[in-house]
Amino acid sequence: MMKLYITPGSPYARIARIMVLEKHLEDRVEVTIAQTRREDSPYYRINPSGRVPYLVRDDGVGLEESAVICRYLDHLSGVPEFDLPAGDQGWEALRLGALASSLMDGLSVWGRETSRPADEQSPTVVRHETERARRMIDLWETEIDHPLMRGPLNLVQITLGCALGLEARYRDFRWREGHPKLVAWFGRIDARPSFVATRPVA
Repeated sequence: MMKLYITPGSPYARIARIMVLEKHLEDRVEVTIAQTRREDSPYYRINPSGRVPYLVRDDGVGLEESAVICRYLDHLSGVPEFDLPAGDQGWEALRLGALASSLMDGLSVWGRETSRPADEQSPTVVRHETERARRMIDLWETEIDHPLMRGPLNLVQITLGCALGLEARYRDFRWREGHPKLVAWFGRIDARPSFVATRPVA
């Protein structure tokens, strides 16, 4: 079997875990919890960067980055379902995907900073990421009407859904008030079995 290395709280790893479930690859991919951010972790001998997700293929070659892993998993069956659409819609998917990734990246920085002991946190970083998240959520309240966010499941939707789902871990990430369209959209995607099975815990 292939091995997908994750940490339970990583939203990036959650994207790959959702792809495994959506493509019905549970019998081909073993999900394994990696020990990261720990000195001399045996995981570093598997993936020297120590990042997750990390997929070790059947041939022993490793793949890093959720987008690369998802593309590989999507093409395993020979019937990809998550490729970029053709033409201008492909550029729109890339544009929206970058916005979803930007939100997730900022939230990840925020989460790492606030998980430090209080005397080691940077108020400047926390304030910057709090404001970035607020601006991005305001933007997504308008972008959520885009046809690519309303059609069949795609990687942009998965990425945004995983970013919004971080509310379960970051108590100060209160994005729902004043964003009714985003709340309604998230309620639908969060009910998918693949999202339910991979929900983060506080």
